[in-house]
Amino acid sequence: MSESQTVTKEVTLGGKVFSLETGRFAKQADGAVMVRYADTMVLATVVSAPEPTEGKDFFPLQVEYREKTAAAGKIPGGFFKREGRPTEKEILSSRLIDRPIRPMFSKQYRNETQILVTVYSSDMQHDGDILGACAASAALMVSDVPFDGPIAEVRIGRIDGSFVVNPTFSELDRSDIDLTVAGTEDSIVMVEGESKEISEADMLSALKAGHEAIKILCAAQRDLARDVSKAKRKVEASVLPDGLLDAVRSRAESRLKELSRTVLTKEQRSAQTNQVYDEVSASLAESYPEQEALIHELMHDIEKGAMRMTILTEGKRLDGRGTADIRPITCEIGLLPRTHGSALFTRGETQSLTTATLGTKMDEQLIDGLLPETTKRFMLHYNFPPFSVGETGRVGSPGRREIGHGNLAERSLKRLVPDEQTFPYTLRVVSDILESNGSSSMATVCPWHVRWRGSRWDS
Repeated sequence: MSESQTVTKEVTLGGKVFSLETGRFAKQADGAVMVRYADTMVLATVVSAPEPTEGKDFFPLQVEYREKTAAAGKIPGGFFKREGRPTEKEILSSRLIDRPIRPMFSKQYRNETQILVTVYSSDMQHDGDILGACAASAALMVSDVPFDGPIAEVRIGRIDGSFVVNPTFSELDRSDIDLTVAGTEDSIVMVEGESKEISEADMLSALKAGHEAIKILCAAQRDLARDVSKAKRKVEASVLPDGLLDAVRSRAESRLKELSRTVLTKEQRSAQTNQVYDEVSASLAESYPEQEALIHELMHDIEKGAMRMTILTEGKRLDGRGTADIRPITCEIGLLPRTHGSALFTRGETQSLTTATLGTKMDEQLIDGLLPETTKRFMLHYNFPPFSVGETGRVGSPGRREIGHGNLAERSLKRLVPDEQTFPYTLRVVSDILESNGSSSMATVCPWHVRWRGSRWDS
């Protein structure tokens, strides 16, 4: 493709044209694709550093989703009249894009990579989040960045028993399913959503409908990349020094296998595992100088394999439970005397202290964004302080993880809140994670329920 050539691919999805265009916008980025669906347009750009980041043992990927209020013909509220820090909606949408894309990169690729997704036009009927995921994947496909894609993402609703691909906001109001599905041509890689009570068969049918649409979008991205025809960067495979893997295995494998079969607390396991790492590294320091990071990486792979085989071959997990056993669970209520409701949920080494607060209609949260202003009367906030995993760390505003986990818990519970006529209150639930060694977002869901007892609120 010449620098000035524009390439466009169009497919029909949900009765509307879904188009991908490259070559017109942001030509100095490594890859850029504008997606249009109805009158919503989303631009995704990709830039990746030419050289890997030294000293990092992970892929430094940054995914940011932003909504321009001008896209819906609005001027931002507030004093400054310009977009500021990302809203909760933008953070959640960034996570929706990040999760299916991140696993599609080689483990050896360590170049700093930034994906920026921006909504430039909004018809206020189609959400830009799923379009952004498709645009990001397409931008990676037309770039020289090594990416084992494509992936695509769709939203599935069900109205009067019929599945709808990428329903409008008004259609979602009438739908009993709101499901976001991301995947490749061969498999589904991410599912998130909410619904009224539906059967497993209905859920599987919704996933199948979503995957059929995903295949169409992935094929369009492949056609786009084929016409652009840009060569991909080569990823340099890690070359192990001669004999290092065997040396690490001979010293660490049997010890790590034994640890995987030994019932220990989280702190004990961490201490004994660190001891193995330190002793093996020290024994190889003279023969393989300046290779400590690589030695630790090899031991991590051996440790992971040992744990996996213990589960698969012996049916035992790290704490001695079988695959069908659950951790001991305790629930306590009314611990905090001056809150409207409180509960302490403990499952194994995971613990959530949850409070519930009732307010009036004046306490509803005002939601401002591309859509007309709305309010929210049920809020669930999740906090994950560093002491919950025995660590020190920065304490500040909620991070993406806290916002994302809180939203997942909120979506699972909000349909259980009585309507405003039956229950004329604003309700805020706060989950503080005091310990974590398992799913703390699911621990958040369990103790939330607050009900009226006599003349007071209790948990």
